[in-house]
Amino acid sequence: MALGRGAGRLRCAGPLLASLLLIASNCYAVASDTSHAIVDRVPRVLILYPYDERLAATTAAGEALRNRLLEAEDGKVDLFSEFLDLSRFPEADHVARMGRFLAAKYAARRPDVVVALGKESASFISSNRASIAPDARIIAAGFGNSTAESIDLPGDVIGAFTTFEILKTAEMARKLQPNARHLYIIGGSSDFDRGWLATARADLDEFSRSYETTYLEDLTIDEFIERASDVPADSIILALTIFKDRAGRNFIPREAIRQIAATASAPVYGPYQTYIDYGVVGGNTVTFDTLGRTVGNLVADVIAGRPVSNIQAPQTNIVDARQLRRWGLAEGNLPPGTVQLHKEKSLWKEHWLAATGALGVVLLQAGVIAALLLERRRRQDAESRSRLHLLEAVHLNQSATAGALSSSIAHELNQPLSAIRNNAEAASQLLRSGNPDPELIQQILLDIQEDDQRAGDIIGRMRGLLKKRREIDWQEFDLNDVTSSAIHIIHGEAERRGITLNTNQPTTELPVRADKVHVQQVVLNLATNAMDAMMDAGSPRKVLTFATGLEKEKAELRVADTGDGIPEERLSSIFEPFYTTKQAGTGLGLSIARAIVETYGGTISADNRPEGGAIFRVALPLARREERGQ
Repeated sequence: MALGRGAGRLRCAGPLLASLLLIASNCYAVASDTSHAIVDRVPRVLILYPYDERLAATTAAGEALRNRLLEAEDGKVDLFSEFLDLSRFPEADHVARMGRFLAAKYAARRPDVVVALGKESASFISSNRASIAPDARIIAAGFGNSTAESIDLPGDVIGAFTTFEILKTAEMARKLQPNARHLYIIGGSSDFDRGWLATARADLDEFSRSYETTYLEDLTIDEFIERASDVPADSIILALTIFKDRAGRNFIPREAIRQIAATASAPVYGPYQTYIDYGVVGGNTVTFDTLGRTVGNLVADVIAGRPVSNIQAPQTNIVDARQLRRWGLAEGNLPPGTVQLHKEKSLWKEHWLAATGALGVVLLQAGVIAALLLERRRRQDAESRSRLHLLEAVHLNQSATAGALSSSIAHELNQPLSAIRNNAEAASQLLRSGNPDPELIQQILLDIQEDDQRAGDIIGRMRGLLKKRREIDWQEFDLNDVTSSAIHIIHGEAERRGITLNTNQPTTELPVRADKVHVQQVVLNLATNAMDAMMDAGSPRKVLTFATGLEKEKAELRVADTGDGIPEERLSSIFEPFYTTKQAGTGLGLSIARAIVETYGGTISADNRPEGGAIFRVALPLARREERGQ
């Protein structure tokens, strides 16, 4: 947004004078003050912003000023900022209160230089200078020479003047739209807005005679939007400022202009740099970054005690190349020297050096591609080694589990083998008798077959547990089946330890896609860990519960025990490698379980149960339909 506006170009009738306010000669002169440089302490600079901090124009200028001053003074300067908010609170009572407040605030730290950005700030400090900064140099910026005359600035004020000439913006619009027949000028209802409209009427008096001209003013924002969306296509729309609409709503002007330009039926132009990116084609304006740096140089000169004089900030035409394309406006009609923002450069203009060295670039790219391919191969090899290490770790864990369960498995296997031997001896005796019973022998043979199948199942489960392979065996299976298989493996050990096994499985399938033996190993690790915990705790009631189900569209397994639980400070560490609370433990069981689960896209967690004991949760993604159909 704007810092101020000008009412036309000021012509000097005589030589430059030393005072700013010799208005009779209509000139602003060189201020040849040669006050001494500030010594023995860090200089203080107060920046007065006329509005609030949301106004992009003053904020951009102020930041550029601060950066330039910190650079010039090597950071050795105290910078203060005050936002007067005089657009929303222009009342005299507010201005007086603000003056008293700042006088008290800076009583012990009087500024050496005050920078007034905008006409309102300049008027404020002129009226309150004696109480806020009686010995400070004043630098006013962001408005035109004629505006400086109208507010009667003190003679020693230095000006960095900016003249926002709406006529130059209108002339740029005429070049871009030579066939336009209608002209619309938009302005709001605040004092600043009305002042701008008055300036536009004077500056555009002759220009507007070539068009059917309409001033859109004293409207609500909705009425502005509606009227702009209904103008003829052969129209030029000049947007000034809307700090306030007829309904009394306050606006950041560029936000109001953005709403109007979004649905306007003709191109919109504006005299401010900050309107770019908010829907306007462009305009003749002052770059606020340049203004801020220029003022920063002035302040640095004042601090050093060097002579300073009024300056005029340069203007330039700026357009948004995207809006040119939107409205089909010819780039060739732009005034010479116009700056185009967001312009898409041609390949030759942007990359001519690269084009001339195309062969070198191609070779360089080939080298980069080769390096990337090599890196990809290395990454794949690393991933392959990582999977192999995981498989080896799982196999070692399986072997350790088999060893831990060996006595109970041997006991379990001994039962069907003993039954087979006893049945075989009984059948032999019957056959040696004089009159063997064929039906009884047939039943004995059936019992032998069942015991053999039982022993075969035990051996098969052990072979699967101990099988070593070089690749992951991806397959789809029911999580309930794997859980049941693991329970069969450990039930003998559970009986030996006096642990009751409970299961709670749904009737529906829980299809997952992973390596079946690996998931079984996760269940075994959690189960053996839980049984050890209950034995170490000496729990009078040892119950190990397995539950499966569907949770948040994932297959979930829960393993709960009735031990002492997990200390709260150790919950976050139990899945770390080599972390164990057992004297003979390796600390790898739970870490391997986590590695397996995460390999197949799942999660594993542990918590304490309110009724005592711990509960482990494993969640695996359900097999997708397209995977199941393969």
